[in-house]
Amino acid sequence: MTPPASNGGEHEERGLKVNGRVTIPRHELEVRATRAGGPGGQHVNTSSTRVEIVWNPLTSSALNDDERARISERLASRLTADGTLRVVGREFRSQRRNRDAAEERLAELVRAALVIPKARRATRPGRAAREARLADKKHVSDRKKSRRWRPDD
Repeated sequence: MTPPASNGGEHEERGLKVNGRVTIPRHELEVRATRAGGPGGQHVNTSSTRVEIVWNPLTSSALNDDERARISERLASRLTADGTLRVVGREFRSQRRNRDAAEERLAELVRAALVIPKARRATRPGRAAREARLADKKHVSDRKKSRRWRPDD
């Protein structure tokens, strides 16, 4: 049996999918529509197409403690004093398209913040690299030695 169709599409039923493990519930997203600035004539003055999405990762049920710490560290410059993350969409004339763009931007920010960087393994140069470095040093040294002024013997 198929689920009943709703007029709102995916925005009402499911959360905002960030990656395979994290999905932000829609009720945690505060969405506001305001009037967008810039060119557009009378359309801009009468329609609220700019969309602002506010989400608090510190209180979100979608994250565990490690993910919460990683997001607050990696997105520290983007978080407000109370720990909320604000994303704005205003590049389109449609409120729906701006909302989709802002949601995608939010998901991308969180997705990038959740990536665990690969630990660097310390390595040492191999024998061939050490020998090549010493040979190069000897070559430079010989070149400089040949430039020196020597009085006639």
